[in-house]
Amino acid sequence: MEKPLATALVWFRRDLRADDHAALYHALKTARQVWCAFVFDREILDPLPRADRRVEFIRESLVALSDALEALGAGHGTPGTRLIVTHGPPGAIAALAETLHVQAVYANHDDDPRALERDAKVRGLLADRGIALHTSKDHVVFERNEVLTASGTPYGVYTPYRNAWRKKLEPYFVRAYPVERYADSLAPVPPEFAGPVPTLAAIDFERTNLSDLPVHAGSSAARRLLDDFLERIDSYEQARNFPAVKGPSYLSVHLRFGTISIRELAR
Repeated sequence: MEKPLATALVWFRRDLRADDHAALYHALKTARQVWCAFVFDREILDPLPRADRRVEFIRESLVALSDALEALGAGHGTPGTRLIVTHGPPGAIAALAETLHVQAVYANHDDDPRALERDAKVRGLLADRGIALHTSKDHVVFERNEVLTASGTPYGVYTPYRNAWRKKLEPYFVRAYPVERYADSLAPVPPEFAGPVPTLAAIDFERTNLSDLPVHAGSSAARRLLDDFLERIDSYEQARNFPAVKGPSYLSVHLRFGTISIRELAR
C-alpha cells in the first residue's frame, strides 16, 4: 500500500530507543522517507551544573540509539540512517524540519508542564511552516484521562487506582509497535548532518563519574538489567526492603529516558 506522506521527521525526547517506539512506528508506516533527530535543549541545559550525570546518560544513550538506527537501516539495505543531533533552543526542531522539507514531525507525549509549553510553541512554529506535529502515547501504559473514577475525575488514592488500572488492562495496551517491519522507510542522513553525536565538551559539559557507577546508558544496558531482574523478581517484595540486598530492578533511569519500553516491562 502506498504511504501517504513523502517525508517525515521523528523527534526523540524521553524515548531514547529504536524498538517498540510509538512515534517512530507511526512515522515509518506513514512516510516513504523518515529521518530521526534529537535536540539538546539549551533552555533545559544552560541552568544545569557543567558536570551532570543525567546529561552524560542522555548523551551515551543517544550514541546507542544512533547505532541502533544505523543497524536498522543497514538491515533494509539503506546505509547512513543515523540520528541527527543538534544543540539549541526547542524551536531548532522546526528549523530542522523545514531544512529537510518534511511534511510532518512525529513525537511521543511528554506531560511535564514545561514540556507541554515547549510542544505548544513548537507546534505553532511548525504550523507556520505548513508542517504537522503528530504525538502519541508511549512512555506510560495509561495516561491522562484513560483511568478515571466513576464520576470522571482522577483517583486520589492509590489502591482504587491500581484496581481500576488492572481491570482496564488488556493485551492490546501492552503490545509492541513493530518498528522493524517498516524500517525500509529510514532515510540516509544528509551530508550536512552526518556527523557523530556531539561530545559532552561540544555542548559545554564535562564528564562525570557515571562510568564508575553501576549505571550504564542505552537500550542494551537496560536489557541486561531487565534480564537480571527477571531472575530474581520473585523475591522482590521482600528484598526491596533491605538496601544491602540486590532487590529492585534499577531500571528507573531507563524508564525516565525511555531506553526501554514500558509496554515490554508491563508484559
